[in-house]
Amino acid sequence: MSQVRDEYPSAQKFVPDNASLTEIAEAARSCQGCELYEPATQTVFGAGPPSARVVLVGEQPGDVEDQRGEPFVGPAGRLLDRALADAGIDRDQAYVTNAVKHFRFTGSAGKRRIHQKPDLAHITACKPWLEAELALLAPEVVVALGATAAAALISPSFRVTKQRGQLMSWDGPSGSEDAGVHAGWIMATVHPSSILRTQGEGRDAAYDGLVADLRVAARTLGK
Repeated sequence: MSQVRDEYPSAQKFVPDNASLTEIAEAARSCQGCELYEPATQTVFGAGPPSARVVLVGEQPGDVEDQRGEPFVGPAGRLLDRALADAGIDRDQAYVTNAVKHFRFTGSAGKRRIHQKPDLAHITACKPWLEAELALLAPEVVVALGATAAAALISPSFRVTKQRGQLMSWDGPSGSEDAGVHAGWIMATVHPSSILRTQGEGRDAAYDGLVADLRVAARTLGK
């Protein structure tokens, strides 16, 4: 483990060894790897079939996801479902998760909770969960949705706006036995929530761009 990573809190001690995806998801419910667990309603782990060939990684759960305990079930999730269908990817055969498993927000109880972007410390603390998911799933294609996921999976210096839709070889999660061996492909695109924030006619163009990027993943899967 690097010196930089040691400076941050980590969920590593909460991740069980030699566990199944179901067992890891259950263990994540008790995670206290960083302070985000305190105000959040619950851990929101990934969802999808263990046989999924494509994994989509977002930033963090939103308000709806925090309340329901499921990833991508709010407005951004519904938009993602539509984009996947338009790109030719079966949503039921994909696995969706987030780089950070707890909802970070501003606002007190009884008031509207406003999304707050997670810090590098939160991304780093939660990375053992993401690495455990990816090691067990061993997907052919990983899609990072937005800057936070790209920072967690590719590099903090990666710029989605400049490098989106570019397929890159992926060596698997850093903690896996196959790390350093070409395991599949990774690419990044915008987060669906950014399209919902786009006003006017630009929203259609932004949506079409997301679909075009997802079609790169679909072609890689032979769709």
